[in-house]
Amino acid sequence: MVRSFNRALAEWARSDGLTWAFVCKALLTAFLALWLAYRLELPQPGTVLVTVFIVMQPQSGQVLAKSFYRIIGTLLGLSVMVLLIALFNQERVLFMLCLALWIGLCTAGAARYRDFRGYACVLAGYTAVMIGLPATRHPDDAFMLALWRVLEIGLGILCTGLVSGLVLPQSSRVDLRNTLQGRFRDFAAFACEGLRGGLDSVRFDAANARFAAAAVSLENLRNATAFEDPQMRMRSGRLARLNNEFMVLSTRFHGLHQLLRRLSVGQGGGVLEALQPCLAEVARLLAPLRDRLSSEAEASELAARLEACKQELMPLIRAGRAQLAVQQPSEAQGLDYDTAAELLYRFADDLHNYAQTHASLLDDRHQREQWKESFRPRANPVAAAIAGLRSGLLILVLSLFWMATAWPSGGTFAMTIGMVSALASSSSNPRRLSLQLALGASAGACLGVLMTFRVLPHLDGFALLCCALAPVVALGAWLLARPRSAGAGLGLLVWFGMHSVPANQTLFDPHRLLNEYLASVLSMALATVAAAVLLPPNQPWLWRRLERDLRLCVVRAVSGRLKGLVSGFESGTRDLLNQAYLYSAGRPDVQRQLLRWMFLVQEVGHAVIELRLEQARLPALSCYAESMPWRQAIRAMGRALVRLFILPSEANRQRALLAVEQAIDSVRGTAEPCAPQFETSPLRRLQSYLHFIRSSLLDPQNPLPRQVADSPRQGVAHAP
Repeated sequence: MVRSFNRALAEWARSDGLTWAFVCKALLTAFLALWLAYRLELPQPGTVLVTVFIVMQPQSGQVLAKSFYRIIGTLLGLSVMVLLIALFNQERVLFMLCLALWIGLCTAGAARYRDFRGYACVLAGYTAVMIGLPATRHPDDAFMLALWRVLEIGLGILCTGLVSGLVLPQSSRVDLRNTLQGRFRDFAAFACEGLRGGLDSVRFDAANARFAAAAVSLENLRNATAFEDPQMRMRSGRLARLNNEFMVLSTRFHGLHQLLRRLSVGQGGGVLEALQPCLAEVARLLAPLRDRLSSEAEASELAARLEACKQELMPLIRAGRAQLAVQQPSEAQGLDYDTAAELLYRFADDLHNYAQTHASLLDDRHQREQWKESFRPRANPVAAAIAGLRSGLLILVLSLFWMATAWPSGGTFAMTIGMVSALASSSSNPRRLSLQLALGASAGACLGVLMTFRVLPHLDGFALLCCALAPVVALGAWLLARPRSAGAGLGLLVWFGMHSVPANQTLFDPHRLLNEYLASVLSMALATVAAAVLLPPNQPWLWRRLERDLRLCVVRAVSGRLKGLVSGFESGTRDLLNQAYLYSAGRPDVQRQLLRWMFLVQEVGHAVIELRLEQARLPALSCYAESMPWRQAIRAMGRALVRLFILPSEANRQRALLAVEQAIDSVRGTAEPCAPQFETSPLRRLQSYLHFIRSSLLDPQNPLPRQVADSPRQGVAHAP
């Protein structure tokens, strides 16, 4: 019975216990920051609380990362506002025009980056609003107001960082390790089942979308962990390398699985039979990894087993080729076997690289830390510009309304729209987040009015004030800790703290308070309507643009610089897919179409990059010279692929297929004085990649336009 109780307690501590720990830390942080604000006689203690609620996160690494970028954004917003006030303190229209332009630029930056750099852009935007709008009414005191805001924000950041790091700290390091190990465990089960032919299309699609999202989230988690833990900061390069190697590994397996699928439904039974011992060897190695989390020490053992597996694969591949030769296969079947064998061997090699990097995390310093590549997120520039334009127009229109009506709370009206637009700019559904913020602020208004006029007048002392504020702060923190209601919790805490927390010179003014809350709620309602009407991102116009951006990744694979090309391609395609998947939530038909484009782009783009890398590694011999016909044929194929992925059509697909087939014939027909045996020549690998590109273009499941008749060649791509 005691053991059952301990297990139940441990399970509660890992689930609901974390939520209540976050609530307790939020209460402690808020009251510590508020007490210091009162003791230091800061003019607006509510700004300190607002900073606490915005920066507060469950994990200490995320708190430190957000705090760092909040300071950067705050100082940047302060600098811009002081400059604008100095230039336009007598011209409110010009000042508001420049402020709207600045908010638009910051919002566009937040929509462009969508990580902690985007958070700095958000802070630079609404810090400028918080400083600039009040200063327009008192331009002579603008500099001191700006300094007070910076001090208040800095105090909130300091208190949040101290409490998060010292009281029940939840380290990002443990989460990062568990995420890495869990992702590889899931991939091992996924790959093992795929090699044995047990994956259906639905599970294959879902797993690929999940791995793409994991690659993006892991990069953000790595950045947060680097702020928190010096040990992980020393391993930051290897963690980035590990993420990149996992993306390459999953892309390689994707290509292998797609080729095996085409073989299984086409005329590739003999090829699959000859390849089966090789597939079984790799699947046998992955099978024990499906049910446990692999540590760094186990990764070292895996690397040793993979090294032996690579040595064993070569004779198995030769035996399979000899077995297939007895059946007198066609030229296309021979190409199918060579291509599948090449992909399988490279998959084992990528697994070996991944295991070596994972094992290197045992050491504080390692040569694999020398990694110059980086994760390169991609965002559609038009979508970012529209988000910025939407925010800039909203704050400009509401500011003009404020100046025309002389509404006493017009500054809050305009300031709230700037804050909400900035906060919602990086969301995949700005309308939903704006609505949650509005609902939370409305609840905060009701509680604030009750607190200000029915509770606070009867209190005496800071202890009683904390007792009165504790239920509201606890409710908001509990909502903030739950992903589905985080927007409502943030709205409740921020706007309750902004309007209802008593200042050092407390003023009980019902008209002012009601006007402030009315301005905030109306502003949020307008922001919600604008997010739903003015080109919202979760609509077809953005899906089509992200689909086009995906296709252009192939263009960059063909013509981009080789330096950093692999990491840029792998990270860019996954970031684009992750965005498109989030924006098209609730539309499985759109998500399936985007996945089909993703699969085609990964297959063709990865093969093109491998072709270019293979050519760059060729020795300086006459048969590999730049003037050789097979090199010219491959360049012509690249131009045809660029044309196809910029403008997909059946005519361009046929041109690309013809160019690929000509490149295959040119490589196969090249005299080979450098290597008498074609099977040992680097040109055989080039031919395998060319054949894989051809099979991808002929796959009936790809999204390219097509007619009934395809290329006259026979082979795996003619699967029904």
